[in-house]
Amino acid sequence: MTLRTGIFGGSFNPLHSGHIAIGEYFHQSGLLDEVWFVVSPQNPLKTSEVSLNAEERLDACRQALKAYPYLKVSDIEFSLPRPSYMAQTLKTLQELYPRRTFSLIIGGDNLEHFDKWKDYDYLLEHYDILVYPRPGSVNRVPPEWKRVKLFEDATMMDISSTEIRARMDKEQKTRNKTI
Repeated sequence: MTLRTGIFGGSFNPLHSGHIAIGEYFHQSGLLDEVWFVVSPQNPLKTSEVSLNAEERLDACRQALKAYPYLKVSDIEFSLPRPSYMAQTLKTLQELYPRRTFSLIIGGDNLEHFDKWKDYDYLLEHYDILVYPRPGSVNRVPPEWKRVKLFEDATMMDISSTEIRARMDKEQKTRNKTI
Protein backbone atom coordinates (compact mmCIF):
# COMPACT_ATOMS: atom_id res chain seq x y z
CA MET A 1 0.00 0.00 0.00
CA THR A 2 1.32 3.42 -0.96
CA LEU A 3 0.83 6.10 1.66
CA ARG A 4 -0.20 9.48 0.30
CA THR A 5 1.85 12.02 2.21
CA GLY A 6 1.50 15.79 2.07
CA ILE A 7 4.60 17.87 2.68
CA PHE A 8 3.86 21.19 4.34
CA GLY A 9 7.12 23.10 4.69
CA GLY A 10 7.81 26.30 6.53
CA SER A 11 9.49 28.14 9.34
CA PHE A 12 6.46 27.60 11.59
CA ASN A 13 7.50 30.61 13.61
CA PRO A 14 5.21 29.95 15.36
CA LEU A 15 3.03 27.04 14.30
CA HIS A 16 -0.58 28.21 14.73
CA SER A 17 -4.15 27.01 14.43
CA GLY A 18 -4.27 27.98 10.74
CA HIS A 19 -1.39 25.62 9.94
CA ILE A 20 -3.09 22.80 11.83
CA ALA A 21 -6.41 23.49 10.10
CA ILE A 22 -4.70 23.24 6.70
CA GLY A 23 -3.15 19.88 7.62
CA GLU A 24 -6.50 18.65 8.88
CA TYR A 25 -8.29 19.88 5.75
CA PHE A 26 -6.11 17.83 3.42
CA HIS A 27 -6.23 14.75 5.64
CA GLN A 28 -9.97 14.88 6.29
CA SER A 29 -10.70 15.49 2.60
CA GLY A 30 -9.36 11.99 1.95
CA LEU A 31 -6.60 13.28 -0.34
CA LEU A 32 -3.77 12.44 2.05
CA ASP A 33 -3.11 9.74 4.61
CA GLU A 34 -0.66 11.94 6.50
CA VAL A 35 0.63 15.49 6.44
CA TRP A 36 4.25 16.05 7.40
CA PHE A 37 5.15 19.49 8.71
CA VAL A 38 8.73 19.98 7.49
CA VAL A 39 10.33 22.56 9.76
CA SER A 40 12.87 24.63 7.85
CA PRO A 41 15.92 25.62 9.87
CA GLN A 42 16.69 28.34 7.30
CA ASN A 43 14.11 29.38 4.73
CA PRO A 44 15.86 31.00 1.73
CA LEU A 45 12.95 33.40 1.18
CA LYS A 46 12.87 34.62 4.78
CA THR A 47 16.47 35.61 5.45
CA SER A 48 15.65 38.66 7.58
CA GLU A 49 12.99 37.01 9.72
CA VAL A 50 13.64 37.15 13.45
CA SER A 51 12.74 33.80 14.85
CA LEU A 52 13.04 31.28 17.57
CA ASN A 53 16.01 29.09 16.88
CA ALA A 54 15.38 26.10 14.67
CA GLU A 55 15.46 23.53 17.48
CA GLU A 56 12.90 25.50 19.52
CA ARG A 57 10.56 25.73 16.51
CA LEU A 58 10.95 22.00 15.84
CA ASP A 59 10.17 21.14 19.46
CA ALA A 60 7.19 23.52 19.54
CA CYS A 61 5.76 21.83 16.44
CA ARG A 62 6.22 18.39 17.96
CA GLN A 63 4.42 19.48 21.12
CA ALA A 64 1.55 21.15 19.24
CA LEU A 65 0.91 18.20 16.92
CA LYS A 66 1.02 15.41 19.54
CA ALA A 67 -2.78 15.19 19.55
CA TYR A 68 -2.99 14.64 15.77
CA PRO A 69 -1.70 11.16 14.80
CA TYR A 70 -1.96 11.93 11.05
CA LEU A 71 -0.05 15.23 11.35
CA LYS A 72 3.67 14.52 11.78
CA VAL A 73 6.74 16.70 12.22
CA SER A 74 9.80 16.13 10.06
CA ASP A 75 13.31 17.38 10.77
CA ILE A 76 14.64 16.21 7.36
CA GLU A 77 15.90 19.70 6.46
CA PHE A 78 18.11 19.75 9.55
CA SER A 79 20.32 17.18 7.82
CA LEU A 80 20.38 18.95 4.43
CA PRO A 81 22.54 21.87 3.30
CA ARG A 82 21.28 25.31 4.28
CA PRO A 83 19.35 27.19 3.16
CA SER A 84 16.72 24.55 2.58
CA TYR A 85 15.17 24.11 -0.86
CA MET A 86 11.95 22.11 -1.23
CA ALA A 87 13.07 20.35 -4.43
CA GLN A 88 16.03 18.80 -2.58
CA THR A 89 13.87 18.02 0.43
CA LEU A 90 11.36 16.11 -1.70
CA LYS A 91 14.09 14.28 -3.64
CA THR A 92 15.62 13.16 -0.34
CA LEU A 93 12.28 12.10 1.12
CA GLN A 94 11.44 10.12 -2.01
CA GLU A 95 14.77 8.27 -1.74
CA LEU A 96 14.21 7.54 1.97
CA TYR A 97 10.55 6.55 1.57
CA PRO A 98 10.09 5.06 -1.92
CA ARG A 99 6.70 3.55 -1.03
CA ARG A 100 5.15 6.92 -0.33
CA THR A 101 3.57 9.28 -2.82
CA PHE A 102 4.45 12.83 -1.87
CA SER A 103 2.45 15.97 -2.62
CA LEU A 104 3.51 19.50 -1.78
CA ILE A 105 1.15 21.75 0.19
CA ILE A 106 1.56 25.51 -0.22
CA GLY A 107 -0.54 28.57 0.50
CA GLY A 108 -1.89 30.89 -2.16
CA ASP A 109 0.62 33.50 -0.99
CA ASN A 110 3.47 31.15 -2.00
CA LEU A 111 1.80 30.43 -5.32
CA GLU A 112 2.35 34.07 -6.33
CA HIS A 113 6.13 33.68 -6.29
CA PHE A 114 6.43 29.92 -6.84
CA ASP A 115 8.35 30.49 -10.07
CA LYS A 116 11.13 32.05 -7.95
CA TRP A 117 11.65 28.84 -5.97
CA LYS A 118 14.84 26.93 -6.73
CA ASP A 119 14.07 24.12 -9.20
CA TYR A 120 10.36 24.99 -9.24
CA ASP A 121 10.07 23.36 -12.68
CA TYR A 122 11.24 20.06 -11.15
CA LEU A 123 8.53 20.36 -8.49
CA LEU A 124 5.88 21.09 -11.13
CA GLU A 125 6.94 18.04 -13.13
CA HIS A 126 7.30 15.48 -10.34
CA TYR A 127 4.77 16.34 -7.63
CA ASP A 128 1.14 17.25 -7.19
CA ILE A 129 1.00 20.68 -5.60
CA LEU A 130 -1.99 21.35 -3.39
CA VAL A 131 -2.70 25.04 -2.88
CA TYR A 132 -4.64 26.34 0.08
CA PRO A 133 -6.11 29.79 -0.68
CA ARG A 134 -4.96 32.79 1.34
CA PRO A 135 -6.86 36.05 1.88
CA GLY A 136 -5.30 38.94 -0.01
CA SER A 137 -3.49 36.63 -2.42
CA VAL A 138 -4.26 36.23 -6.10
CA ASN A 139 -4.92 32.50 -5.61
CA ARG A 140 -4.70 31.74 -9.33
CA VAL A 141 -2.91 28.80 -10.93
CA PRO A 142 -1.29 29.34 -14.35
CA PRO A 143 -3.08 27.00 -16.80
CA GLU A 144 0.17 25.35 -17.91
CA TRP A 145 0.84 24.11 -14.35
CA LYS A 146 -1.13 20.88 -14.77
CA ARG A 147 -0.25 19.25 -11.43
CA VAL A 148 -1.19 22.29 -9.32
CA LYS A 149 -4.65 22.36 -7.78
CA LEU A 150 -6.18 25.28 -5.91
CA PHE A 151 -8.74 24.21 -3.30
CA GLU A 152 -11.12 27.13 -3.69
CA ASP A 153 -13.73 25.53 -1.44
CA ALA A 154 -11.39 25.57 1.56
CA THR A 155 -12.06 28.09 4.30
CA MET A 156 -9.53 30.91 4.11
CA MET A 157 -7.45 31.34 7.24
CA ASP A 158 -6.93 34.98 8.11
CA ILE A 159 -4.00 34.32 10.42
CA SER A 160 -0.26 34.39 9.87
CA SER A 161 2.88 33.75 11.87
CA THR A 162 4.11 37.23 10.90
CA GLU A 163 1.04 38.82 12.51
CA ILE A 164 1.39 36.66 15.61
CA ARG A 165 5.06 37.65 16.02
CA ALA A 166 4.19 41.34 15.56
CA ARG A 167 1.44 41.08 18.18
CA MET A 168 3.79 39.30 20.60
CA ASP A 169 6.49 41.94 20.03
CA LYS A 170 3.99 44.74 20.68
CA GLU A 171 2.79 43.06 23.88
CA GLN A 172 6.40 42.63 25.06
CA LYS A 173 7.17 46.31 24.41
CA THR A 174 4.01 47.33 26.30
CA ARG A 175 4.99 45.13 29.28
CA ASN A 176 8.50 46.59 29.30
CA LYS A 177 7.11 50.13 29.42
CA THR A 178 4.96 49.35 32.47
CA ILE A 179 7.78 47.75 34.46
